[in-house]
Amino acid sequence: MSQRLFGTDGIRGEIVSPNTSEKAALVALHEQRSVCPTLLRLVGESLGHLIDTLPGEGELVVIGWDERPGNKDLVAGITLGLRLAGCRVMHIGICATPALHYAVLWHNARIGCMMTASHNPASDSGIKVFDANGYKTTPELEDRITSIAYALSEEEREVDLIDVEELSQPSEKCELDWARKYHPAWLQTRFSLFKQLFDVKNPDFEFLAQPMLVDCSRGAGTSWLAEWLNTNGISAREISHEAEQLNADCGAGDFSPTATWTFEEAAASNHLLLRQLTPAQPGIVVAAALDGDGDRCLLIESTTTGFQIIDGDAIGDTVVVAGHRSSHSWKVAASIESDLALLSSLTRLSLGSIAYETAVGDRWLSHTLRSSLMDFEEIPTLIGIEDSGHAVLPSPHPNQEGVWSLVGDGAATLVSYLLARSVANSDNFMERGWKMRSSVKDVNRSLWNGQNKLADEIEMQTRSHFEQCGVVSNWTRKRLEGEPNLMLIEAHIDGKLASLGVRNSGTQAKISVSLRLAAGMNHQEIASVMPFLTETLSKAMK
Repeated sequence: MSQRLFGTDGIRGEIVSPNTSEKAALVALHEQRSVCPTLLRLVGESLGHLIDTLPGEGELVVIGWDERPGNKDLVAGITLGLRLAGCRVMHIGICATPALHYAVLWHNARIGCMMTASHNPASDSGIKVFDANGYKTTPELEDRITSIAYALSEEEREVDLIDVEELSQPSEKCELDWARKYHPAWLQTRFSLFKQLFDVKNPDFEFLAQPMLVDCSRGAGTSWLAEWLNTNGISAREISHEAEQLNADCGAGDFSPTATWTFEEAAASNHLLLRQLTPAQPGIVVAAALDGDGDRCLLIESTTTGFQIIDGDAIGDTVVVAGHRSSHSWKVAASIESDLALLSSLTRLSLGSIAYETAVGDRWLSHTLRSSLMDFEEIPTLIGIEDSGHAVLPSPHPNQEGVWSLVGDGAATLVSYLLARSVANSDNFMERGWKMRSSVKDVNRSLWNGQNKLADEIEMQTRSHFEQCGVVSNWTRKRLEGEPNLMLIEAHIDGKLASLGVRNSGTQAKISVSLRLAAGMNHQEIASVMPFLTETLSKAMK
């Protein structure tokens, strides 16, 4: 099998000039982590060759992109490849990733392509691919795309320069403004649905700063989200228009789910949002930050000494607790990097939610919950959570009444949380667990597969340390669908659940170690194993 082109969420890399050959473009993606129009042309052709095997009908492909300086050339490259393969191509322009999802459904497209690298710097870009139902690609499809791309790179294929110029342009016109009109209209529809779900008639947002600062990372939401919030009774002010470019010292990309700041640290920060925060009563939500392509959201609340992140786990917990007020039981998917408190508390709630653990990546949240959509006549009580701020929530299909899709939309995540918090009973919240994540950068990822001698050594070190911290029982080492190199260890220490996951990054040359502990455990003592594990990995993988 050729080296896979796709990582955890699509293809990403530094934007460079076109390579002279497709083979060189493929090598550069793996060895220099770079993407170029030549590579995207190859991906487009490969997708086009597969289109008849995908769900849906027709040959229409819609393409959207975020505001990265090099995206114009990448869009031309993939458009050329798709049209060479016989596809009809429509450009919907600059937009957020969720708007691309909506456009695929609206236009009954066969494929959707979003040109973005999410929270990566504006010098990076890549592609996320959606099918006719608005779901991201599966590893199986990505392997087929990869195989075809390598096969095509071996062929002699030349295109006349006149044809290149023509076929690099879309073949279909799009009259709809997805960034500033249809995405806000879609959020308005979902706002009404969330109100019904949480039984909210006149929401009280007394827990919000006046105004709440909104940082859209200078993405598509910068032009409309704050205005939409104000129109709907949520006082807000957008700040990322001051940024030099997309994701530059702004947005959620620089925030860790466990981040905290003192007042002084926030004021001295280079981050546009942090340095504009002002002290407030503890528990007041002072800000919300989206990432560059608008598919995730983290919030910030005040503390007695400064500010802290409200992460995806806290968002999901609040949504589910509020949903239980209306006697709704929930199905919840959470990735292996979400803290254990979310999963364990949900299964203990009196109305009986069902929790699933998934691989990292919001596509796995959707994959796990997708089969449950048909069980609901009204808005499905489903949520997929990553602590990074990805929240996958149900959305009505624009063309098929009673049909639901699943999408991660940072604006919708924000709105659902604010509505849920306005009615959630704090007495129903469980004590949160604890989590810590460390990574080793610039490693050779091929030296870790989750099953080799290095994995055995990490497991042995972990077990030895856990046994020094208490009585260890129910030790298991397992894997998950979608995480081919994951080693996931679960065990009880003095009867309480601990989990350690080790996995290669899907987008960067690094390996991550994630420790999660149930509430009430001595996290300082148990977490002292982390430096030893990262040192072992660093020495073995450099």
